[in-house]
Amino acid sequence: MVRTAARRPSEGTGMEFVVLGPMAIRRDGRALPVTGRLRRALLGMLLERANQAVSPEALAEVLWEDPADERVGARLHLQVHRLRTLLGDPERLTHGPEGYRLRVLPGELDAERFDAEVTEGLALVAEDPRRALALLRGALARWDGDTSAVPFADLDVPPLSGWAQRLAERRLAAQEACCEAQLTAGVGGRAGAGAGIGAGASAVAELAALVRQHPLRERLHELLMIALHREGRTGEALAAYRTARRHLVTELGLEPGAGLRELERRILAGEPVETARPEPQGPRPPVQLPSDIGGFVGRETELAWLDERLAAAARDAAQPVPVSVVAGTAGVGKTALVVHWAHRARGHFPDGQLYVDLRGYGPDQPVTPGDALAGFLRALGQEDAAVPDELAERAALFRSLLDGRRVLVVLDNARGTEQVRPLLPGGPGSLALVTSRDALGGLVAREGAGRLPLDRLPRADAHRLLAELLDAPARLAAEPASADALVERCARLPLALRITAELARSQPARSLAELVGELADRREALDVLDLDDDPSTALRAVFSWSYQRLAPEVAAVFRLLGLLPGQDADAHAIAALAGAPVRTTRRALDVLVRAHLVDPVAGGRRYQPHDLLRAYAAELAEAVDPPAARREALDRLLDYYLFTAGAALDAIVPFESYRRPTPPAWPGDAPPLNDRDHAQRWLAAERANLLEAARHGDARYVVALSTTLWRYLDIGGYTHELVAWCSAELAAARELDDLRAEADARGHLALAMGRHGRDNAAAVEHARRGIAAYERLGDRGAQGRLVNSLGILYAKSGELAGASEQFRRVLELNGPEGPWPLRRSALVNLSNCLSALGRWEEALGCLEEALAVCEAHDDRPHGANILLGMAENLQALGRVDAARDLALRALAQARETGFRGVESDVLGLLGTLCRAAGDLAAAISHQEAGLALCRELGDSQSLARRLNELADSRVAAGEPGEALRLHEEALAVATEGGNRREVAVSHAAIAAVQEARGRDAEARSHRLRALGLFEALGLPEAEELRAALASPVPQAPVPQAPGAPAAGPPVGSVG
Repeated sequence: MVRTAARRPSEGTGMEFVVLGPMAIRRDGRALPVTGRLRRALLGMLLERANQAVSPEALAEVLWEDPADERVGARLHLQVHRLRTLLGDPERLTHGPEGYRLRVLPGELDAERFDAEVTEGLALVAEDPRRALALLRGALARWDGDTSAVPFADLDVPPLSGWAQRLAERRLAAQEACCEAQLTAGVGGRAGAGAGIGAGASAVAELAALVRQHPLRERLHELLMIALHREGRTGEALAAYRTARRHLVTELGLEPGAGLRELERRILAGEPVETARPEPQGPRPPVQLPSDIGGFVGRETELAWLDERLAAAARDAAQPVPVSVVAGTAGVGKTALVVHWAHRARGHFPDGQLYVDLRGYGPDQPVTPGDALAGFLRALGQEDAAVPDELAERAALFRSLLDGRRVLVVLDNARGTEQVRPLLPGGPGSLALVTSRDALGGLVAREGAGRLPLDRLPRADAHRLLAELLDAPARLAAEPASADALVERCARLPLALRITAELARSQPARSLAELVGELADRREALDVLDLDDDPSTALRAVFSWSYQRLAPEVAAVFRLLGLLPGQDADAHAIAALAGAPVRTTRRALDVLVRAHLVDPVAGGRRYQPHDLLRAYAAELAEAVDPPAARREALDRLLDYYLFTAGAALDAIVPFESYRRPTPPAWPGDAPPLNDRDHAQRWLAAERANLLEAARHGDARYVVALSTTLWRYLDIGGYTHELVAWCSAELAAARELDDLRAEADARGHLALAMGRHGRDNAAAVEHARRGIAAYERLGDRGAQGRLVNSLGILYAKSGELAGASEQFRRVLELNGPEGPWPLRRSALVNLSNCLSALGRWEEALGCLEEALAVCEAHDDRPHGANILLGMAENLQALGRVDAARDLALRALAQARETGFRGVESDVLGLLGTLCRAAGDLAAAISHQEAGLALCRELGDSQSLARRLNELADSRVAAGEPGEALRLHEEALAVATEGGNRREVAVSHAAIAAVQEARGRDAEARSHRLRALGLFEALGLPEAEELRAALASPVPQAPVPQAPGAPAAGPPVGSVG
């Protein structure tokens, strides 16, 4: 959450966000309540992370019980749409690659202004109590008169619960300080009441009420005693002490802290009593915490977790002493987090804060438990002679001295459980915080410790830390891309970011881009991130302290992680790399996870070292393992990937197994991929690794892997990757001088380029050259497949007659006895041309025949595509109910089989159906989801259509400006991709919008261009446009029949 100096809502915005009380949005002075649990939770999450991206997954997790439900995406789009409407400014809530971002200007959030005013007031209590009182009362007034209200009380959302708890704690601190300011300003006894600021009796009444609400808050008891004593009610002040002691002893089993005891002593002795906390007599409590970390940012969730651990201990005195373990990799900021929180919470531990660096990981010998205890005992007032020699006796004395006290014990950089266990307090009241690179599972299992895994900083917080450390906003603003790259090069590790910032600060004339260049090579990065050979900050040395503790067999697995071609891998892939059984490899990985040398990702099913640890592992592998051993390990991994990819495709499209190469035998462990679901999940997880693995193989491997995988990439809609992959396949085939491999590659590349929509002419040339090669080879079946692809390319450019001729040629080449997938594909593509020409009944006949072929061979992915085509034709024929039923079947089947291009198309169709039925909210929700998926897939062939569909719904919703923007983007996309029919549709749609806005000249210009294209393509829309242009009355012609299918191939066509 943003925290700045207190200010009014930003000038000119007229916007306020209210969370202190009933949630509301104030626009131009008018309060708009935020109704509905989902909308309040959504707004709360976005405000809690104001000006930061919140992922759709994080939002779905808190909004719905089952975030994996396939309908969640559409529901989230709908909730976002409704919130944008309430905000009145769509640009306030934007969507980007990392999620949704709510723009909140300084001063617009009431919680932010409250926090800033409290901060300012707290700082003035001693020196200017009257001003402090005014500020604090103003801050408390923001709670709408109810200072006991709990924000988000009706929402069971953990991030919001943590925020609410922090706000409530802040409110109590403000109330406490308010009373202290009253008493400070009213020094002089009862006369102070005449100062007009409420000292004396009113302070007593206010404090008495607060003490009843918070009977374990010792400072409130102290202030009540002071107020009563100054009013001459000394007996009541001493009775208040006894009441406080009774609460503490009964509920917590603790005696009052030093401050409360000292205050009672002074009142009994008749000594002066000041508002400031009296210094207790006797040994001063130990205050051993290191200084707080400068430039600390983020970690709100982790701080809230520690706050809750403290609060839980206060609520239940019967529980064992709370122990919290903060575990994470080297340089992730464990010490910074713990020290920062300890300073924030030190008021809860009036009897002292103990700290020791146990040196579990470092160049020096670890601190023994006995030495650590000796230091603690001396800090607690024991003379050297009183410190026992035996460890057990020291530990017993330590626990005795802490009994009945509230002491914070910070055990930093622990090596293992046995080093920590003797240093733990024995009874309630105190709290132990432990940091370690090890997970310290023994403490969790035996002592019931809570474990807080500390991950690397989120990107937004890493940016904030870099900006804070550089303290040069202009420098960052001048090179935003370099700042982004620095954050990633440093793996979002706070230690690496601090070193990088120091390097940048020490060389102000040097650009950030130059520093990024030095860090670009992973190996060199470890050299760059080394400040003056200081072992406590040099990353290579810091990592080595963890590596040196590993057993040889585990160390070997760690080194191999530096050879991984991708970012992460599962245990089977790492076992293949290691040449070991997967069970043995998992045990080694478990050790590496506990040592935080590798991160478990994807729910613990995969493993990933961050970039800097990967560089360290690769460096070690090069230094320790011979080149031949490294090459053998990588070859094993490549063979494993080719074998398992073939097994996955056999499960997804078994009817195309004859087109895939026979993979090498694999003697090791492999995951069971016997059904489509498991195969799809494996391919989705390994896709990036498979693409990267090809770069490490020779030309023959590239051809084999591409021929195996291209169909998966096509079905999944991974268009950009498919073009790059097929280009590499073609280069490898030509290197091998293999005519068949070259023909296959050209066929794959022609289809991929057609999907990509950037160079249709080049795609046609690849198809023609591939067809010629198959003719030379005498392979009619392969020739037919590529003729089919050529027809798809013709249809895409609007040449429907030429496309239909190619598809009929396919049916002739293939014959009734040829491969059934090719017959299915030709029938589907021919139907698509017929649909575009308005011959919907004929198109349905082709599709019904194709569906029968799919069902006979259990071809469910392409069956989903055919169901979609049938639904579109039924809608064009006016059979809306039947169309909706088939569309829903198509959507379920597309999601089941991972056919994401078809999923996008179906969402667009469902949106059109909902709009026709008058349900605009559902229409826009479906179409926005379909458009987002289409953008993700990079499918320019379908993108223009998705944009035009959504624009039509925006027109119906009374948003012509947004509709025009979408239509114009569709026109640009279709023009760039050579999709002439969609260019014509876009011109016609823009004409209709412009005409409705009274811009007749612009409307006529666009309509004429649309007419020319429709006439050139021989499409029926031309007749409607001619009538519209001839009519003296302005009209808004429909560019195509309602819901009529667009010309061009279905996404799942076979090439």
